[in-house]
Amino acid sequence: MNNPLLVIDNLHVNVEDKPILKGVSLTVNAGEVHALMGPNGSGKSTLSFCLMGHPRYTVTQGSILFKGKPIQDLEPNERAAAGIFLAFQYPTAIPGVTVTNFLRAAMRGVRGADVPVKEFRTTVKTHLKALGVPDSFMNRYVNDGFSGGEKKRLEILQMAVLAPSLAILDETDSGLDIDALKTVASGINALRSAERGMLLITHYQRLLNYITPDFVHVLVDGRVVRSGGADLAHQLEAKGYETFRVPATAGA
Repeated sequence: MNNPLLVIDNLHVNVEDKPILKGVSLTVNAGEVHALMGPNGSGKSTLSFCLMGHPRYTVTQGSILFKGKPIQDLEPNERAAAGIFLAFQYPTAIPGVTVTNFLRAAMRGVRGADVPVKEFRTTVKTHLKALGVPDSFMNRYVNDGFSGGEKKRLEILQMAVLAPSLAILDETDSGLDIDALKTVASGINALRSAERGMLLITHYQRLLNYITPDFVHVLVDGRVVRSGGADLAHQLEAKGYETFRVPATAGA
């Protein structure tokens, strides 16, 4: 059996001395798609930023192993170079920087070496076509004047080009209409592979109408209180998160 891709063990995280995560444990293997669901304020985004190494989030207890190695002391760029990718809930606009220059700089940063122009163009064109993203994206400034759907499609394009081992998608469905949601979900499904693990962080079940996860975890008050298969998302939709706030279910 292959070693797990990501192992989160009893993770406690503070933000400005306030405890947010209170003992999260989660394992993601290559080829698996995990959905992490929870109400607002439960700690979902905290987990994503902590995994990526945001300096504002302090690990006070527990461990994070990626490909068998601890990553708590790695800088965000080092984690990216190791194969971790984070798609943001609210992607930032970068006026004056074209998508072409941004993607090439990102590839250079992840590889630690320059990317030949021919290879870069071939890689990008392949993924633009596969994801149904128009070529005109490449000449636009990053997220500047983009619609919500365009921002999320650009995030998926970044993931395709950088080819991470672990993709963390923080509420990728946030602010999308139904057509944009279907388009983004299609792109995510196209990037599922036996070599890549995915952690989908979402508030609603609707994204999972188009992406079937292997596992669903419920995060409430900083703890994973229930884990199960894809049907668990439907239980949440029917019963709501309050059902899972019972202390006796913590750690189940």
